[in-house]
Amino acid sequence: MPPALHLGPLPLGTRPRVAVPFTDSALRADVVDLGSRGLDVAELRVDLFGACETDAALAVLPVFSGVPKLATIRHADEGGGWKGSEAERAALYRALLPHVDAIDVEVRSEIARDVVGAARRAGKLAIASFHDFGGTPAPRALEEVVERGRALGADVVKIAAAVAGDRDLRTLARLLLAHEDVGLVVIGMGERGIASRVLFPALGSLLTYAAAGTQTAPGQLPLDELVALLRRLGTLA
Repeated sequence: MPPALHLGPLPLGTRPRVAVPFTDSALRADVVDLGSRGLDVAELRVDLFGACETDAALAVLPVFSGVPKLATIRHADEGGGWKGSEAERAALYRALLPHVDAIDVEVRSEIARDVVGAARRAGKLAIASFHDFGGTPAPRALEEVVERGRALGADVVKIAAAVAGDRDLRTLARLLLAHEDVGLVVIGMGERGIASRVLFPALGSLLTYAAAGTQTAPGQLPLDELVALLRRLGTLA
């Protein structure tokens, strides 16, 4: 098992934790309602906000008061909406850090070491992520992502890869099982990867992602459907 990890007050690894991505259009009443229906973590997709300036982003945060918050400013190169400079993105992460519980930055980005280091110094959970919308990389390539994330000092390495069939699912499952001592989030994207969103938490994946409205990644299930499946399997009390 990996060292005890927390996302704000939320212990990870004790049971499946469900994150839901949000933009700046979220309403307080909806967030409260979703919390009563199984939402554990609000992923703030700041790259998809209507305005990505610091003041505008910070003004949205009270909507998520009382909910563990994960700030993501995903670059366009990995399926996100951020198209500004890396210096601007790093500055926005640093501005958000005092007000959120965790950050997610791409393991391959030039700002990864800076952002992960800032998160660790602030006592916030740092996730180093990798996304491949074209397919599931070979096992060795996946191992290299894990190694790179750990070398950055990230608490958690997240890998999301498009799945074409059972072979890809087995590749991702083997990665999880081979690294029981590492904090990992592993997700198979697309229709063929839906099983990973339900089953991988039982193999050690620390977060699974659901949708409350528009999907931000292929294969995301609606929150109520995912929670019902997790409860049916007995992995969610």
